Order: sequence, then structure tokens, then C-alpha cells
Amino acid sequence: MIATLEYVDILDKSEQLGKMVMNSDVMEAYQKTRVELDENKEAQKLIKAFSDMKDQYDDVQRFGRYHPDYYNIMKNVRSAKRDMDMNDNVAAFKIAERNLQKLLDEISQFVANSVSVQIKSPKDGAALNDSSCGCGSGGACGCAS
Repeated sequence: MIATLEYVDILDKSEQLGKMVMNSDVMEAYQKTRVELDENKEAQKLIKAFSDMKDQYDDVQRFGRYHPDYYNIMKNVRSAKRDMDMNDNVAAFKIAERNLQKLLDEISQFVANSVSVQIKSPKDGAALNDSSCGCGSGGACGCAS
């Protein structure tokens, strides 16, 4: 019975922590920039153009530089991404997104360290990164974790 009460207490505290994150200034800034991004027609046009170009890029990747339009599509993808990233609404959203990710990473790190320093937790958005294999071996396998 004690274990059950401890679990309920942990769940209650985690729910409180979630509410604190949802009511934080960082989350408010994220939500505000998200709405502004969604409502900005120019930003949406640039995002759509980049997304369409990325579909072509994915097709080209199957053949690599042997694809007849490889260099042209690669140049167009970089150009579309630069145009999208230079939009003020997109840039503001990306900053807010990074700040929120940093907050969540710090919370994960704090919770993990409160249990044990051996517990791994995401850092710098590593949970969303494709660069690490997430094997948990601490880099012994040669990965970037």
C-alpha cells in the first residue's frame, strides 16, 4: 500500500511540475510565437516552399549526385531554407522553441540527477537529434551520446 501511495504522490508532483511548465514565461513565449507563425501568410508560404523542395531533395537522395537535377535541387533546397530561416516569425519561433527545449532538458537533468548521477538525460535537445544512437553506453560504442 505504501508503494501505491508513493506512486500517487510522484504522479501528483509530476502533474504540478507539468502545470508549472505550461504556465511559465518560456511556454507563453513559445505559444505566442507559434500563433504568430501560424497566422503569418508569408512565413507559411516560405515553409510550404521549403517543404515542397525538401520532398524533391528526398527523391534526389535516393540516387545521390547521379540524379540529373542533383546540383540544381541541392542549391534550391539551401536557398529555400535560407529564405525560410530569414523570416522574422520563423526565427522568433525557432528561438522560442530552443528556449523551451532548454527548459525541458534542464528539468530532465535535475530529475535524473536527483535520482543518481549515473542516470542519462537529454541535453541540448539530444532526444530530438538523429546524431546520437541513444544506446546508453556513455559513448563506449563510439556514438555521440
